[in-house]
Amino acid sequence: MMEQAKPMIEIYGADIICASCVNAPSSKDTYEWLQAAIDRKYPNQAYTIRYVDIEGSLDNERDQDYATRIQEDEFFYPLVLINNEVIGEGYIQLKPVFTKLENLGFIPDETV
Repeated sequence: MMEQAKPMIEIYGADIICASCVNAPSSKDTYEWLQAAIDRKYPNQAYTIRYVDIEGSLDNERDQDYATRIQEDEFFYPLVLINNEVIGEGYIQLKPVFTKLENLGFIPDETV
């Protein structure tokens, strides 16, 4: 079996909850919840997850670009990307995240 590259999951967000996402969890909560959900459904499957604070100092041009696009209302936040593909924004749902991971070869734990 071929060794697959670890998917890169990125959550861009801010401490303040998105104005149009009333009652949605904060970006940081979304990051923690997503990580826990992925670990539960796909135990022992490698991936990288990172949280990017769009209001922090960003030294990476790509992060800065996404932060600017969110601040200019092109995207709602939290914005979730997997391998550079936008999977969700604003109110994040697990199904599209799981579907993308399974398309990348993740195998769900059916006992969960």
